[in-house]
Amino acid sequence: MRCSICLLSALCALVVTAPVAPAAAATHRPAHLSVLVTNDDGVAAPGIDALVQALRRQPALTVTVVAPAKNQSGTGGKTTAGTLKAIRSRTKSGYPATAVAGYPADTITYALAHQFRRRKPDLVLSGINFGQNIGPFVGISGTVGAALAAGKRGVPALATSQGVGSPTNFPAGVKQTIAWLVANRAHLHRGRVVSINTPTCSKGHVRGILGATVAASYGSNDPFGAVDCSTTARPASGSDVAEYYAGYATIGVLRR
Repeated sequence: MRCSICLLSALCALVVTAPVAPAAAATHRPAHLSVLVTNDDGVAAPGIDALVQALRRQPALTVTVVAPAKNQSGTGGKTTAGTLKAIRSRTKSGYPATAVAGYPADTITYALAHQFRRRKPDLVLSGINFGQNIGPFVGISGTVGAALAAGKRGVPALATSQGVGSPTNFPAGVKQTIAWLVANRAHLHRGRVVSINTPTCSKGHVRGILGATVAASYGSNDPFGAVDCSTTARPASGSDVAEYYAGYATIGVLRR
């Protein structure tokens, strides 16, 4: 618990950058992108499958799926001691995958030791997670934990999450994730970790995407409540919680 609190405090202090505009010097500009996809909901979850199907439609891009064998939500950056075990598996719609018996961060360790032992992936995409990872949830999110594990190894990573709702609108999260990928694939920076959270709207549609800092708390907002995206009110602050509950997708840099 103390580690989670420390991580959250560190994340709250970060300032985000614009989601589209590239910095002056990118680490590399690959013509063909190698993407490792993982999550914390498990290899058979609908969110990761929706993301993989969208990625397969992108040009000059190879998708490798290495994800937890079962749901590992809320495990943060935990890792397994000793040798990791994995089996061949498939996503919900049948895309080939490797299922690791361990935590989300373990999937990064396993993938880099096996599938990418000769050359690291150009990018790690972690998600699409079931449920938003904003405010206090950032420090305990396995989706974020996997992305940070990749960043610590020098691999650019995006944690992408879809807000709770009935039904959960994974296509909205796919749209934001692919838009980020298209805008940034030629400007990836070594070890940078970015997080996108897209609301599932009870009314209206996602109002756009705003840069955000990590809030310390949810305040009066219900972490599992619906988001009314039909409002015209401006967010009370630039925090991820304020912007998310005003109907916006949020984007923030968790590791520079």
